[in-house]
Amino acid sequence: MSLKHRLIEKFDPNGVSSKGGIFGLPFNEETSDLIIIPVPWEVTVSYSPGTARGPEAVLNASYQVDLFQDDIHDAWKMGIYMLPIPEDLANKSDSYRILSRNYIEWLESGSPNDLSERFAAVPDIINKASKELNDWVYEQARKYLNQGKLVALLGGDHSTPLGLMKALSDQYESFGILQIDAHADLRKSYENFEFSHASIAYNALKLPQVSKLVQVGIRDYCQEEAILAKENNRIQTFYDKDIKEEMYEGKAWKIICDDIVEQLPSEVYITIDIDGLDPKLCPHSGTPVAGGFEMDQILYLMKQVVKSGKKIIGFDLVEVAPGPEGDEWDGNVGARVLYRMANLLGVSQGKLNMK
Repeated sequence: MSLKHRLIEKFDPNGVSSKGGIFGLPFNEETSDLIIIPVPWEVTVSYSPGTARGPEAVLNASYQVDLFQDDIHDAWKMGIYMLPIPEDLANKSDSYRILSRNYIEWLESGSPNDLSERFAAVPDIINKASKELNDWVYEQARKYLNQGKLVALLGGDHSTPLGLMKALSDQYESFGILQIDAHADLRKSYENFEFSHASIAYNALKLPQVSKLVQVGIRDYCQEEAILAKENNRIQTFYDKDIKEEMYEGKAWKIICDDIVEQLPSEVYITIDIDGLDPKLCPHSGTPVAGGFEMDQILYLMKQVVKSGKKIIGFDLVEVAPGPEGDEWDGNVGARVLYRMANLLGVSQGKLNMK
């Protein structure tokens, strides 16, 4: 009997969750099918900080998540393991965040000339640090993909999954990206930061393997992004306003989901910015925007992706941020999205069976 099967036999999924592995699961790096890479990074965040603490918030909340899924047989048995949160990255993020915050405040004050020399080098410093972060994520993801593991990422801000997308582009000749987000993230750069959280979709499209970008829930974007989304035939955007108007006029969410899924190619990477949800579910996210979806609506969409026969090749969850004074609400929501996405990835990859 394998070590994994011995762990499964000894584990009680109905019992009290013990802190250790994410969701209280007994798996480790060797026995898991899915490796989650935590990335505590928020160097280019332009509004509220806190997303670097997202992995810790989700981990702490995960012990309260019940493991039973009524439509997926023995969902927990697939094996989910989150790598230890790299404190060195968190410390680097805090350090570079101070530098970028001061620079952003200088830009917002009109870039006074008397401070130009002081801030001139900041974009290059931040871009170099962000590239090093991307390279680290890429190497981590490639390592586990080469071992035959499934890989997901838990941010951190929305700049963090670029390395995972790049690693998957080594394995897949062509794939699409399904982006759940309040923001288009199609800026060529933002505040002179090439790897800004506001540029992840733009940077993903630099990968030639990305054949289609399907965006859902976009409701905060600039004119330049709107023009790019309209003119680039690799991009299909389902704006929040348009979706809501269709629903108000009687179009069922099921039909809208069918329209979204139809735009996706056969292999799909999913990137979920938690601010794609209604901000009541993620009030402490870096840049919350009124509007958005209920959690169940988005998870229903994800189930329809799986049921359609499209293959999910990986995913990320980003921009979760803990509230002040130990408020666990955002982490609680994030943990439930993460667990369900892990389950659906398992079904899509043939590791689990949907009832």
